[in-house]
Amino acid sequence: MRTVPSLDLAADYVGSIRAEVQQRHARRHSEPTDFTASFLLGGQIGSAPPGLRLIYPQGNAIHESSEHPFLQMGEVQYGKPLLDMVTSQWSLEAAARCALVSMDTTLQSNLSVGPPVELLILTGDRLDGGRHLRWGSEHLFLRELRSQWHQGLAAAIGRLPPFPWEESSLNREKTYKNAR
Repeated sequence: MRTVPSLDLAADYVGSIRAEVQQRHARRHSEPTDFTASFLLGGQIGSAPPGLRLIYPQGNAIHESSEHPFLQMGEVQYGKPLLDMVTSQWSLEAAARCALVSMDTTLQSNLSVGPPVELLILTGDRLDGGRHLRWGSEHLFLRELRSQWHQGLAAAIGRLPPFPWEESSLNREKTYKNAR
């Protein structure tokens, strides 16, 4: 890994090692067993920009893009619409909060997803280990995040435009109240 010239080649290397290990373990077991695994590989090589690769069990990899600046493993139906809002214009912290809300939405909707929740924020051109946080599901920060999200979502739904039939009844109600 210390000699690869690009993140793509590093992902290819991890994918090939994963395939070798999977085949070795499969030969040892007489019963059918699933030895598949997906990996997230992130980092920066030399002066290239930092990047992220999702390495599938088959060994191939995909990367993030400016249109979709994230990669998601596992459940995609619950919190993914929140991640779709993130753009490269967002700060790392804003994107991380969105990712945590997405994760919390999945935690609330799917019993097979559980704590702990971990967050690691790495910035380019720095080798300081980044900012790492780890919480249990009832940590004060996560409870506050969930509460603020629910309050904000309820307020946003309250500001959505009314259906056509609501407008006419609202106008009649206002007219009736003004007439009294």
